[in-house]
Amino acid sequence: MIFQVDFQAGKPVYLQLADQIRHAAASGRLRPGDALPSLRPLAEELRINRNTIAKAYAELEAQGVIETLPGKGCFLKDNHSALTQQARQRLLLTEIDEAVVMAHQLRVDREKFLALVAERLDYFESKASAAGEGAKK
Repeated sequence: MIFQVDFQAGKPVYLQLADQIRHAAASGRLRPGDALPSLRPLAEELRINRNTIAKAYAELEAQGVIETLPGKGCFLKDNHSALTQQARQRLLLTEIDEAVVMAHQLRVDREKFLALVAERLDYFESKASAAGEGAKK
């Protein structure tokens, strides 16, 4: 699994990493039960502090995305979120707001924006379906 961080992005590195893990889970590259990279090797690969990765993993664990098994590591959980419906909606609205602001800044009109959202939903659903089919074989 290859993660990348952009120190110039204006977004904290731990959030970049958490977003990439969520993306990998949504696209089917990571499946429930898959192990995440250990802190030390990932920190060395990305050239960041282990505490930054630990913070990303803690964020994901608090959101119910991963679970930590002492002595074994961190693993992607099944899609059943431990967060309440209201908490999940609040997290999603924050991300949607960021996308809407970006679309406005890039002068993407409403119809094109909604078409892009539909296209991305279709893409991730097809990736998740393909990953599920691959697991059955």
